[in-house]
Amino acid sequence: MQLTLQSNPDLCLKLSRILSNQNGISRQQANRTIACGHVRVDGQICTDAAREVSRFQSVVVGRQILQPGEPAHYLMLHKPAGYLSATRDPVHPTVMELVPPELRGHLHIAGRLDRATTGLLILSNDGGWSRRLTEPRIKIPKVYRVTTAHPIGQDAAHRFAEGLWFAHEQLTTSPATLEPLAPCEARVTIFEGRYHQVKRMFHAVGNRVTRLHRERIGGIALPDDLPPGACRSLTPAEIGSVRSR
Repeated sequence: MQLTLQSNPDLCLKLSRILSNQNGISRQQANRTIACGHVRVDGQICTDAAREVSRFQSVVVGRQILQPGEPAHYLMLHKPAGYLSATRDPVHPTVMELVPPELRGHLHIAGRLDRATTGLLILSNDGGWSRRLTEPRIKIPKVYRVTTAHPIGQDAAHRFAEGLWFAHEQLTTSPATLEPLAPCEARVTIFEGRYHQVKRMFHAVGNRVTRLHRERIGGIALPDDLPPGACRSLTPAEIGSVRSR
């Protein structure tokens, strides 16, 4: 028999609760079953009734599969201009049209890019992992290559490092770094992910972004050999770089 045990797809449950969700099995009986070594999580005997188990892990009692373990997917996409970071849209093409068809109904976007912005986009079905990637308090750096309409002012790097006032939100941005590359080009690193943040920061210093390309999020960098519109699975090291923060 196979049971659906988690109504919230991102929720981890204690192993004892997964067992006790069976009809006729109390929490006390579940604890005894676990303590006796009759339960395997991902193929390994587990005697810890309080262990947190996600939907991506298998749970087997004897020969009975309680939870088969849903495959976890972690993809990077080289987003081209003109695509919306959305699951569907009646007017514009979306980035979901660029991922394998069998995954389109299962993935969400971690850290959206606007329609004109290009570069690294991350998609996954692991909500807990995605939240770590985008959570402002964890301060994972996001690196962008920026082209501006006018030469970048000499004081721009200093002002970015101090933080810029956003009147609409009534807040000052976290310190960011600006590395000039050419009179109208720079590499910018931010540690948040506010709405149109990089564009608004340049607007605050009297300039305008004409091209924005995301190169990196934390330890995940867009490789030079991944062409626009293409995607690939993240490596174990790339996935682990988010979990380790």
